[in-house]
Amino acid sequence: MSQRRVVLKLSGEAFADAGLGYGIDPSTVDTVAREISLVAKQGFEVAIVVGGGNIFRGISEAASEMDRASADYMGMLATVINAVALRDALERAGSECRVQSAITIQEVAEPYIRLRAIRHLEKGRIVIFAGGTGNPFFTTDSAAALRAAEIGADAVLMAKRNVDGVYSADPAVDPDATLYSELTYMHAISEQLRVMDTTAITMCMENDLPIRVFNMAVEGNISRAVRGEPVGTLVDAGRQL
Repeated sequence: MSQRRVVLKLSGEAFADAGLGYGIDPSTVDTVAREISLVAKQGFEVAIVVGGGNIFRGISEAASEMDRASADYMGMLATVINAVALRDALERAGSECRVQSAITIQEVAEPYIRLRAIRHLEKGRIVIFAGGTGNPFFTTDSAAALRAAEIGADAVLMAKRNVDGVYSADPAVDPDATLYSELTYMHAISEQLRVMDTTAITMCMENDLPIRVFNMAVEGNISRAVRGEPVGTLVDAGRQL
């Protein structure tokens, strides 16, 4: 079953130059934007939460000597940079787009207002949520879960770079690791599987928000995930006996 309204979580690393591992690769951003624009033009309501790890992450080694709150605020500003880059690419792809930021930066983004975001989506605009939750100590995964619950999304889509979904172990370390096609929230939490952070998974579980984890590097996967097709791994409440 297709989702009418979804929150797509894009990590900052998804924007990074493949050779360097940081910065913004314009060709990658353009490719992602074209695919998102395509499904938006098909009538799906798409909101996006962007990370900032390609520029600065509050829990990174570079921030190890910094006050955690200050480092996290720097990470939030990094997400705004990525959001503006993605908005530009989406508009060049022919889609109307708005950036809403959880931290006030009115020259480049609207403040986050839930009802305004919903109205943009209803008008066919793509909405990019920047600035995380606006609070330190929370990840952009938590921001994706929070915004999805607030706007009444049907699913949270976790777009990973070169990761096909959720594995039983790290496939780079364990050659016997298996790829799950579906698992429950509680399984993901108890086994500490790398879906999203525990706070975010718990929020999705409490709000009955399915999570789909997939490889965005495969052409067409973003479109498939938005349409609700079985790609990657689905995390939900599981079948009721």
